[in-house]
Amino acid sequence: MQMTETRRWRFKGPEMEGPVARWYARVRGSDSQLDLYRRQARQLTEGLTEGGRVLEVAPGPGYLAIEMARLGKFEVTGLDISRTIVQIASDNARRAGVKVDFRQGDVAAMPFEAGTFDLIVCQAAFKNFTLPHSALAEMHRVLRPGGTAVIQDMSHDATHQDIAAEVRGMGLGPFASFTTKATLEWLKRRAYSPGLFASLAATSPFRTAAIATDGIGLEVRLEKEKNQ
Repeated sequence: MQMTETRRWRFKGPEMEGPVARWYARVRGSDSQLDLYRRQARQLTEGLTEGGRVLEVAPGPGYLAIEMARLGKFEVTGLDISRTIVQIASDNARRAGVKVDFRQGDVAAMPFEAGTFDLIVCQAAFKNFTLPHSALAEMHRVLRPGGTAVIQDMSHDATHQDIAAEVRGMGLGPFASFTTKATLEWLKRRAYSPGLFASLAATSPFRTAAIATDGIGLEVRLEKEKNQ
């Protein structure tokens, strides 16, 4: 469902296509990151009935979606606005020997029937959506009754100390640490605080959300009522 809303301002950087997309895919595929995706795949799908349908919104190179598919219990789909990213993710899934249906499309107008998915996952992308109300409405529409959407992103309330601790845990060199801190400080200006996301959820079809923070992270869980 496409809602009428004012587009949220977004810094116009390089499009996630071509060489930029391929560079991004490389930097997100380190051994430590892949190990994290494996753990997250198990955590996010815990309690999901075997045979359930999972959608990852803005999956990037597809590493998390691939790990969820590798569990062998679920039907996994990925939706990304970038055509290059969709091709990269599809190639990664093929090399991994798993089936993931990666598609090109906009979260604010998803190319899926209503009530298609049991679980929706969105990592590190929601703050970049220019139509957040439409995005939430679409997530609600394509979820089955009783389904869950999990949004994990950066918190606007992250402190300088939180960011410094996060970067220390990355094991980067001095220059990379400096640039990563600067990037995170910049990104948090666009991120949602728990209060702001709660207000956003209240005006969405979900109406309520369970919101938690941990360090620089924000996790939002949204449930579609069983009778909807």
